[in-house]
Amino acid sequence: MNIAIGSDHAGFSLKPVIIEFLNQSGYHIIDHGSYDPNPVDFPDIAKKVCEDILNGKAQRGIMICGTGVGAAIACNKIHGIRASVCHDIYTAHQCVEHDNVNVICLGAQIIGSAIATEMVEEFLQARFSTKEEFRRRVKKLDMMDIDKR
Repeated sequence: MNIAIGSDHAGFSLKPVIIEFLNQSGYHIIDHGSYDPNPVDFPDIAKKVCEDILNGKAQRGIMICGTGVGAAIACNKIHGIRASVCHDIYTAHQCVEHDNVNVICLGAQIIGSAIATEMVEEFLQARFSTKEEFRRRVKKLDMMDIDKR
């Protein structure tokens, strides 16, 4: 599986930990920065991560900022992307299983590296449920995207 990853300067310290975990787990990584701790605007990085998902270069994305909130807002502005802030293990897999989320947004100032890597593992191993109730709800989310355009 190809994974697009990015962070702003606030998420820079956690990103290498996640990349190391992904490498050890056999994932192919597309790194969109930040490449140093200098200030960078998270919407610019989020756009690159999301573009890789939309054009099929990556199957999932990981965005890291201070809280995960700004990254999630930026990603969710892009048609076809469903991003979720996750700070716990249950949400990391449930957001995929019930809501077909394709970008996890982590807060480097909120969670530590051990929890973050476990959450990423759960997120990447999760699959969207085949239950009709979840499919119906996600279809409605898709229609809301269309209405927004």
